[in-house]
Amino acid sequence: MASLRYRRDPCGVLCLFLTYFSVLYADYVVVQYVLIPAYSGSVWCSLHGSAFNMVLLLLLACHCKAVFSDPGVVPLPDTALDFSDLRLQSSWTGERGCEGWTVCSRCETYRPPRAHHCRVCQRCIRRMDHHCPWINNCVGELNQKYFVQFLFYTGVASVYATLLVVSAWVWRTWSGGDGEEHDAPGRHLIVAHYVILLAESVLFGVFTLVIFYDQLASITADETPIEQMRNGLMMKDRGSSSPQHTTRKAKLALLREVFGRGETPSPAGPSAAIFCRPSPPVQGSVFCWLLPLHSGGVVYSALPDYDV
Repeated sequence: MASLRYRRDPCGVLCLFLTYFSVLYADYVVVQYVLIPAYSGSVWCSLHGSAFNMVLLLLLACHCKAVFSDPGVVPLPDTALDFSDLRLQSSWTGERGCEGWTVCSRCETYRPPRAHHCRVCQRCIRRMDHHCPWINNCVGELNQKYFVQFLFYTGVASVYATLLVVSAWVWRTWSGGDGEEHDAPGRHLIVAHYVILLAESVLFGVFTLVIFYDQLASITADETPIEQMRNGLMMKDRGSSSPQHTTRKAKLALLREVFGRGETPSPAGPSAAIFCRPSPPVQGSVFCWLLPLHSGGVVYSALPDYDV
């Protein structure tokens, strides 16, 4: 699945390269041109170096999990299905607990509620948020946690790098330099690295923090951007003020569904257990939400409870 995505989306490969190059470059500049010159011989050099590299390590771990994890691909049936008698929605929903299940004409399979087809991955993704080129993967039910963590640590690393560069710049200005170490070519190189790293930190920091806020807002509203767009169009057409999908869950419960479940969620409805089963949850505190650990989920079968 991953290799197919890489071949079909060269933009995703380029974004992956830019991501890892930017992280390595930031680490190089912070260590070589910020910490060593400004804090050499001080315990702050080791502390800041360890803390910054720990943030980058968590950033890369969350990014790799978001890239290589299954976002929630709807499984394809083992045999071809006949959808000739399912053209009318009322002929196959509502009677046997299959409300919300739809048929994807591209995948030619059933898909569970809130699943959507990704044109890049060429598969249906459960609770698809969007296809992100920066992870060359869809953001869906099973990897949204890692994507949000990646955004969080990218924002933290950007703010941290900005503060270190500014503090080193102030230190160099006040110290005034000492001859050979601060000759003209050396100063120009250091200033160039500082400017590039500041621009990178501000650009990626603002970009990721905005998306991070949008992701949290989407999670607590229990509505993906695709659903927001669809509900907005439906309300505009019908002149209604109430969206199709509304949530009654508390915001903390919605966050637990993404970042870590304290208990196994029960299926939605008496007959829902026929076609979905909850996977084992991960017990833990809110602190575990910051770690790229599996948090459980719902595993759907390829077919709803429908006699075909």
